[in-house]
Amino acid sequence: MNFKVGDYVTRNSYNNDIVFIIIDINNEEAILKGFDVRLIANSPISDLCLCNDEERKDTFSDEMLNKEIFENIDRDDFFYLPPRILHLDGDKDYLEKCLKFYNTNRVLAYGKTINEKELESNMKALLDSIKPDILIITGHDAYLKKNDNILDVINYKNSENFIRAVKAARSYEKSHDKLLIIAGACQSNYEELIKAGADFASSPKRVNIHALDPAIIATTIALTERNKTVNLIELLGKTKYGKDGMGGLIVNGFMYVGYPR
Repeated sequence: MNFKVGDYVTRNSYNNDIVFIIIDINNEEAILKGFDVRLIANSPISDLCLCNDEERKDTFSDEMLNKEIFENIDRDDFFYLPPRILHLDGDKDYLEKCLKFYNTNRVLAYGKTINEKELESNMKALLDSIKPDILIITGHDAYLKKNDNILDVINYKNSENFIRAVKAARSYEKSHDKLLIIAGACQSNYEELIKAGADFASSPKRVNIHALDPAIIATTIALTERNKTVNLIELLGKTKYGKDGMGGLIVNGFMYVGYPR
């Protein structure tokens, strides 16, 4: 079978578990990007299987993109001031999915596509410009297993870039109550991201995460009142892979509520 850039495919050797888009072909090898999972992979052309329209549907993504997380807000008597979100993403397609999700939930979010290697050097200027309450730092990552030390950043494709970006953001604003940080991508170094100052990070079990996972966490916190503690277990349960993919701290919500409307 002849494959071309833009085709939707799965890998036979991985039991066709993830739907990818072919983004490049070099000789007999394809470079793949997860359709909904934040993953870049290489594969021999011979291992690929073409997907039909039905096979590439993601029930989780379709549901979340059209779902208002908080449907029971009393809009008659009270008014609400949700926080400002800045979402920095190494992948334009995933960022667009997240921005659509924020829009569905009527949360004010600014998005910028920025290469993972450039996050740290641009952090102060971006924070000065947007002055967010919630910051998301994500894109692509991978656990490369170069040695046996799971905490060694050399074992990860982009975790070190994410860690440096988190440290730069936390240096800018030390208070977790004033700037909440969500960081990481597929298989990222969870422990080191938390140590660097992130409130939430991926990936406790070094698994892939869904493109919307960081946005789901950010939006839930953004739409929870400041005097209420977010149920951490329920929050992680809203993401595609739960506590295997995302973890973090117990925090309060970030939304101010006023009266009368």
